[in-house]
Amino acid sequence: MEQASKPLLVGVIVIDKPRGPTSMSMVNLVRRKCHKTKTGHAGTLDPLATGVLVLGVGKMTKKLGQMMDTDKRYTTVIDLSATTRGHDAEGEREEVEVARIPTREKVDDAVATFSGEIMQAPPIFSAVKVDGHRAYASARMGKDVKIEPRKATVHAIEVLKYEWPIVTIEVACAKGFYVRALARDLGKALGTGGYCLEIRRIEVGRFTLEMAKQLESLPEFLTQDDLLSPDQVEQLLL
Repeated sequence: MEQASKPLLVGVIVIDKPRGPTSMSMVNLVRRKCHKTKTGHAGTLDPLATGVLVLGVGKMTKKLGQMMDTDKRYTTVIDLSATTRGHDAEGEREEVEVARIPTREKVDDAVATFSGEIMQAPPIFSAVKVDGHRAYASARMGKDVKIEPRKATVHAIEVLKYEWPIVTIEVACAKGFYVRALARDLGKALGTGGYCLEIRRIEVGRFTLEMAKQLESLPEFLTQDDLLSPDQVEQLLL
């Protein structure tokens, strides 16, 4: 008796990545659920970050580069009372002595300076190459990593909530912007600390959280009906 052929899946699935797993572990999970069909993602989310992770399946992996180039939108919760080496909640906190707690007006004014085209140095724990090596690899070896600032574009940024020492910010940005670097640089501008307690990606281009599936809701094996079709993807990329 001939074995039934596996379905040939083509499309995109948007996952609401939980806190903890790497983006590649999400790729591997979806690949298994798609009968080992070729799968890739359209932009890494740090393990501690959550939210929109766009995965291309089958021939849609050829569109991943185009998806990566789209604008992104994030919300982030920043603690201004301390710093960490990686500017996120994974590292050891180092308390910062703050001479004067910034007012809401001062925080709003400081955040506004990050709008438009800015210069931003990526975090040392990033995939940027320095002297031929990934910055994060050198940083984990304890090396002194220096990354030169580069242009980044912020389309819109605003404070959603502020109660010392916690500020919640929403930012819409182009490819190449680092939310963790925003926390670091905001702290410097205010004379405080600054690291991300939470980072949540809410949009990748026109792929939104409303489209995203929860991991626990995914069936053992995905079908074509579980994916955005190539035609739907093309419309979202217009």
